[in-house]
Amino acid sequence: MPRTPDTVVFDIGNVLIRWDPRALYREIFPDPEEMAHFLEVVCPPEFNLSLDKGRSFKDAIAERLALHPEHAEAITAWDERWQEMVTGEIAGSVAILEELRSAGVPLYAITNFSREKFAECEIRFPFLREAFHDVVVSAHEGVLKPDPAIYQVLFSRNGLAPEQTIFIDDSAANVAAARDIGMHAHHFSGADGLRIALADHGFPLSPRG
Repeated sequence: MPRTPDTVVFDIGNVLIRWDPRALYREIFPDPEEMAHFLEVVCPPEFNLSLDKGRSFKDAIAERLALHPEHAEAITAWDERWQEMVTGEIAGSVAILEELRSAGVPLYAITNFSREKFAECEIRFPFLREAFHDVVVSAHEGVLKPDPAIYQVLFSRNGLAPEQTIFIDDSAANVAAARDIGMHAHHFSGADGLRIALADHGFPLSPRG
């Protein structure tokens, strides 16, 4: 019989805090097509993934500036105005986190995040420093979800077994990877659904936050 999970592992971006580059670039590009072009061609998803894998903002921004000097102001904003992409915490999810923490549930996180900006977010959102026994940050490890290696970092560093954990992520690919290595997992689409899923697994949560 599968082991009932007793440990909760959170993703961070778009589970506990909202991250969306468009929140910033709507301000820079009033024309939606210009914004879409910038986010698809000038600073595409691969660019952001390189930051999450550990590349420095200095190097990554310099490369983009060399390729697209006509967008210098917008490219530089990816670093200098990055916090404007983070519009705040997801209150319902943070409430669940705090309930679990108060109940003594072991809490961990695995996140695709740049080194520099995670350090900034730890200051902006103190619960990132205070709630977790350990946070596995992709940029620190040089590996990204859904690579199984990043989940193994959590297990080996903290003496955890996959089947004792439940992993929460907004990415279907990351959730599938977690299940493939033996974790319980929940595909996050909102705090209400998360509360129900965790309660169904026996975690001590009130029916409503």
